[in-house]
Amino acid sequence: MERKQRKRYIVCFCALAALLLLLLFLNTVVGSTRLGAAAVFDALLGRGDEAARSIVRNIRLPRLLAAALLGGALSVAGFQLQTFFANPIAGPFVLGISSGAKLVVALTMIYCMAHGILLHSVGMIAAAFIGAMLSMGVVLLASGKLRSMALLIVCGVMIGYICTAVTDIVVTFADDSNIVNLHNWSLGSFSGMSWGSLRAAAITVLIALVFSFLLSKPMSAYQLGEGYAHSMGVNIRRFRMALILLSSVLAATVTAFAGPISFVGIAVPHLVKSLFRSSRPILMLPACFLGGGVFCLFCDLIARTLFAPTELSISSVTAVFGAPVVIWMLLTRRSRRAQ
Repeated sequence: MERKQRKRYIVCFCALAALLLLLLFLNTVVGSTRLGAAAVFDALLGRGDEAARSIVRNIRLPRLLAAALLGGALSVAGFQLQTFFANPIAGPFVLGISSGAKLVVALTMIYCMAHGILLHSVGMIAAAFIGAMLSMGVVLLASGKLRSMALLIVCGVMIGYICTAVTDIVVTFADDSNIVNLHNWSLGSFSGMSWGSLRAAAITVLIALVFSFLLSKPMSAYQLGEGYAHSMGVNIRRFRMALILLSSVLAATVTAFAGPISFVGIAVPHLVKSLFRSSRPILMLPACFLGGGVFCLFCDLIARTLFAPTELSISSVTAVFGAPVVIWMLLTRRSRRAQ
């Protein structure tokens, strides 16, 4: 049985890696300007047409790498929140964490634009983190009052609606020159990513992932209950605080650069768990990262090409593919309880 499980894990990891490489290639080749594989290869080596080099190296590469990186980060954040709340519906978007980060980033961007201040990547991540922590703080306060997880999820959704409404009002009254950029960002998009932004996002995400891996054993114990984790020597208070900080940093980084992206943090961890038939953090953390990258690369490809040259918001596409997964998950869980 153990040998079969190990074989399944290897096959699943290889399949996710192969899908990731395939989608990286397709996102490089396919677009409003179609480029052949030879032209892409020449562009990567700095040869060939100058226009093709600019498209591949300055537009498509940063965008596709950002989609893979930030999609993976959002999926890992969702898995951490599901572990924290012991609920598969918990996620950065549903709990209002992404919306809180979006509100503070929008306010910061508008203030900086109005006063001619250049907002660097670190400032955007910091603003998003503050917004994420504020929303998370409200959710945690509500969790102390509400014993029902369903009511807590509803509370998180309401927080998200409030933050989104305030953000929309703020964007509406922003300067005309800023409305277009803020509006596109507020809907969710990987467009406009530069190498500098990608570098800042990659450093932040990779540091958070390293600390997440260090928490894999306490997470395994915590999944079996607080009492068991405490008996295994886990400091529950520090562990919960670390999990909150890491999930907030990952969700905030995604929101800072790509805006709010829906359903990735809920749907992808569930799909990965079903694929691997396991919820062990040591397996799920890398699997969720790969799965999130695959999911967001696929959705970004659809967003760019389905109605080209018009581009859809990434959050709309992830909702189309992610929402049915969540509905299916809820129905299967209910049918299991009925049995």
